Amino acid sequence: MDHVTIDPAVRSGKPCIRGTRITVYDVLEYLAGGMTGEEIIQEFPELTSDDIQAVLQFAAARERRLATSH
Repeated sequence: MDHVTIDPAVRSGKPCIRGTRITVYDVLEYLAGGMTGEEIIQEFPELTSDDIQAVLQFAAARERRLATSH
């Protein structure tokens, strides 16, 4: 998960794509809104397809943790 970082000094500690201020939530919202990974990368050229994949992996892992904590 080296593509996703959490830094209290960046975006109030929200999980972000490494070296950017783009949050995991932002990318998930774009995907949920119908944008493709390629369209997101066109809009934010600092992102890579590996970053998009890392966002999905991060979200899946977080969901798995939430599901097993109940």
